[in-house]
Amino acid sequence: MATLGLIVGNRGFFPTELCEEGRKRVLKVLAELGIDVVTLTPEDTPFGTVESYEDAKKCAALFKANAEKIDGILVTLPNFGDERSVANSIRLSGLDLPVLVHAFPDETDKMSQANRRDSFCGKISVCNNLKQYNIPFTLTELHTVAPEAGSFKRDLLRFAAVCRVVKGLRKARFGQIGVRPANFTTVRYSEKILEKYGISVEPYDLAEILGQIERLKEDDPAVKEKVAALRNYVATAGVTEGALTKMAQFAVVLEGLIKEHEWDGTAIQCWTALEEYYGVVPCAVMSMLSEMKNPSACEADITGLIGMYALTLASDRPSALLDWNNNYGDDPDQGVVFHCSNLPQDIFGHEAVMDYQAIIAGTVGKENTYGTVTGRIKPASFTYCRVTTDDTSGQIRAYTGEGELTNDPLQTFGGYGVIRIPRFQKLLRYICENGFEHHVAICPGEVGAVIDEAFRKYLKWDLYYHQ
Repeated sequence: MATLGLIVGNRGFFPTELCEEGRKRVLKVLAELGIDVVTLTPEDTPFGTVESYEDAKKCAALFKANAEKIDGILVTLPNFGDERSVANSIRLSGLDLPVLVHAFPDETDKMSQANRRDSFCGKISVCNNLKQYNIPFTLTELHTVAPEAGSFKRDLLRFAAVCRVVKGLRKARFGQIGVRPANFTTVRYSEKILEKYGISVEPYDLAEILGQIERLKEDDPAVKEKVAALRNYVATAGVTEGALTKMAQFAVVLEGLIKEHEWDGTAIQCWTALEEYYGVVPCAVMSMLSEMKNPSACEADITGLIGMYALTLASDRPSALLDWNNNYGDDPDQGVVFHCSNLPQDIFGHEAVMDYQAIIAGTVGKENTYGTVTGRIKPASFTYCRVTTDDTSGQIRAYTGEGELTNDPLQTFGGYGVIRIPRFQKLLRYICENGFEHHVAICPGEVGAVIDEAFRKYLKWDLYYHQ
């Protein structure tokens, strides 16, 4: 799930036993959610809290020693807390991580000097100091909330997702397999801008992969195993054994490279070299990779891949890359999303089948285009995301939002779905006026707020959140 550094704020003017009790309650909830914790113990400081500069130094040293494992920082205030010590603990640790600020609620029948918390007020002071220290932070849905409350548990799970996105993208490694197809100037991007934000791209020549495939015998055990995996993954009726073997060989080589280079995802050239010179499309192989949460984007769309990876990290589910493709009748809030396709099975449900690539079969021959995964996307709420590099301003820009995949009737081919997005025309206008690509990443579930928090607040990307 995640590992959080926990700071328990304290201030001696207030009842310190509230901190002892509060710390235990927060730790219990974190354990229930499967979130690991790095925090001071009562042997380190009184009640394991932070109240002074000396306490802050101890907390910072502990966080530094565990920097590799900590994904984010949770500040909890069982009483007013000492705002300077909280800020100093984070600053001295040197950790640049998401921070969640939580405050306990007072009870109206316990407002005497002996048991009043004043965390409501203390949280404002902590946030004020974090702002002065230039430390970005996340707030809970409610200003004060009991740790056992459902909304706080949702806060924690959402924050853990933010931490995954931030940590994952700050050290992401992607493989670009082949060159950008000549006609797809829309997927141009800047490697240097991505590198500035910690994202590395390694180009790999498609010819090298085809050369490695030539050395891989069809009866190799790894190839046979992958053929069986393809058959188990998607219905393959009508697909020749030769095409399945070629897909399997491609998969064995590609997965070996992913492991060797530690790529978090791949973007593959596809059009039309693989079809013309190898005789299959890579879609089913890419679908399987995305299903395993190692997303794979077509048409060498690296920044589309970044959107896929971000959504996979945010939702902990497979993601897909689609075209904003068609209107749906006269409804301004509906549209059709489509790809050829390489969508993961999690997007389809159990109805997808392997087929040939209908769009380019007329050019290279149907027999050379087997390997697509086709079907209708199952109805669900979904989140969309697009990332791009703005070479003029030297920054990463993105948009995100949420919508619904509907049951509305549609007969077509490939991988497709009908969508409904509130104020869809405004979003489309934003996409066009700001020069975004026609590809968009999607995942099931509603994680737009996670993407917004991670991109805008912690990664410092220019983000439009369509709400």
